[in-house]
Amino acid sequence: MRVKVFALSTCPYCRMSRQFLDENGVAYDVVEVDKLEDDDKQTAIAEVKSLSGGTSFPVIVVGDEVVVGYNKVRIKELLGL
Repeated sequence: MRVKVFALSTCPYCRMSRQFLDENGVAYDVVEVDKLEDDDKQTAIAEVKSLSGGTSFPVIVVGDEVVVGYNKVRIKELLGL
């Protein structure tokens, strides 16, 4: 199952989400939005807004499902952990 994390490098909830995925051996792609520049950053922000309806982080995409924030219970549920 494809997992993608939109995060900010300074966000503690983003770090906790990534740590949780790492501890459970989940492969994922990460986009650190605040480290992108110019058009790449604007594109990532637009994608986050379209997925989540806002600009809260992290945004975790598991297959076709979107989790906004560090919701460990929902992430576990979607990943079947």
